[in-house]
Amino acid sequence: MAASVGPGSRWRLLGWILLLVMLGLNLRPMLTSISPLLGDIRSSTGLGFQAAALLTTLPVVCMGVVALCGAWIEGRLGEGRGIALGLLCIVLACAARGFIADGHLLLGSALLGGVGIALIQVLVPGMIKRRFSTRVALCMGLYSAALMGGGGLAALIGPPLASASGHWQVGLWVWGLPALVTLLVWLKTPWQAVQARVPGQGLSRFVRNRRAWLLALYFGFSNCGYMTVVAWLPAYYQQLGWSPADSGALLALMTVFQVLAALSMPALAQRGRERRGLLSVSLVQQVVGFAGLLWMPQAAPLLWVALIGFGLGACFALCLILALDHLPDPREAGQLAAFVQGIGFLINAVAPSASGWLREQTGGFHATWVLMLLCILVMLVVTWRFSPASYWRITGNTRSAATT
Repeated sequence: MAASVGPGSRWRLLGWILLLVMLGLNLRPMLTSISPLLGDIRSSTGLGFQAAALLTTLPVVCMGVVALCGAWIEGRLGEGRGIALGLLCIVLACAARGFIADGHLLLGSALLGGVGIALIQVLVPGMIKRRFSTRVALCMGLYSAALMGGGGLAALIGPPLASASGHWQVGLWVWGLPALVTLLVWLKTPWQAVQARVPGQGLSRFVRNRRAWLLALYFGFSNCGYMTVVAWLPAYYQQLGWSPADSGALLALMTVFQVLAALSMPALAQRGRERRGLLSVSLVQQVVGFAGLLWMPQAAPLLWVALIGFGLGACFALCLILALDHLPDPREAGQLAAFVQGIGFLINAVAPSASGWLREQTGGFHATWVLMLLCILVMLVVTWRFSPASYWRITGNTRSAATT
């Protein structure tokens, strides 16, 4: 099933799959636990809408910057130490939130947690390409589903925990516990056998490549709706009269459909190398969902959120699979995925702040949903440039395309 695991090592393979899921579960609670509690956080810390948006934006900026250094990180730290350090950063950032009542210190915890999330995200795609070489799409889908599922759990469980304790900090710091468990499990695995590797050309190779930039921009604008929804969907429905718990549950429901998409669409993608049809379906679902939020938010909120969630869940997984498709070597493919995520997450980071600015300027969120619609419609057109026959453009070698 995987090139690096023999037929007689099924338990070891299952253990790596479980560990992959555990890693994914820890990569979104620091982001999604903020939004349902945003009202309490703002009243306690005095943060404005734009400043509060930084609680979501700063980790995403870290994801982008660290991902662009992916080749250097892999070469200096290696897979094992890099992921361990990332988990430690998440644990410390969440633990600090249990004692913070100052807005600036809260922003500092967002930076630290963002570094941790980024370290893990930059190393996992290459690990998947190497350890599960014949099931890359399926395992990427499983990882993406776990990543999104962790975000949904935080949005659903955080508000009741905060309400029961009487302190919004409880809804934030508790997510350090699963990160701590994952860190302890990771330290017990034989990752020491994975030595640091020479990073090769790294970032410079892709900076000069048009296809790499197109993949990065496509990843960024196709998925920017996620950060916007995470930051502002609960606030949008609270503005329409919903409670924090109900609006947080709506965000959690979106995550359910993200998980379903992340599991089902990569399974379909496993059957061949053509990704454009599935990507188009995913983008069209986002278009319908955001149009519903814009024009009929109260008519069928569950439907709009379900469509957005399914579209975003599919897009995230399929965009990474598309990047990995371009290069056959696991190390090079992982570096390309890191570059794509780096530029893409920097684009994603702008979305919550831009939405916060639009909210302050217009007094509502309608302009935000219009912006999302425009981005997705443009990406729908760009999708059809990614034919499998064009993958050679990442190397300039038509012969290599036949082997990707």
